[in-house]
Amino acid sequence: QVQLVESGGGLVQAGDSLRLSCEASGRTFSSYGMGWFRQAPGAEREFVAAIGWTGGNSYYADFVNGRFTISRDDAKKTAYLQMNSLKPEDTAVYYCAANLRRPGSSWDNDYPYWGQGTQVTVSS
Repeated sequence: QVQLVESGGGLVQAGDSLRLSCEASGRTFSSYGMGWFRQAPGAEREFVAAIGWTGGNSYYADFVNGRFTISRDDAKKTAYLQMNSLKPEDTAVYYCAANLRRPGSSWDNDYPYWGQGTQVTVSS
């Protein structure tokens, strides 16, 4: 089992950057595929990005369009989401998630472990 804690959210202006962090507990972080999802007010939760095991591939939602980068540091048991060129429509609560069985999945039901979320607000 793994516990996840996100950090790095905040209020920024359009065009700014943020780096979200997701710190995991437990000894087997490297065994988990990691994902980032987000949920805006009144909207369903949606996939943002995912990364497989160390050295594995990364996957992105179409709306990312090269603006975000997911990465991981297994020594620090931390996953990251670097977000550049932020837009007001990126405003949401961002969640990190972990799964053992389907690394790289964009389906939230594949992820049994979730953090509490971190708020990202982008003003125009």
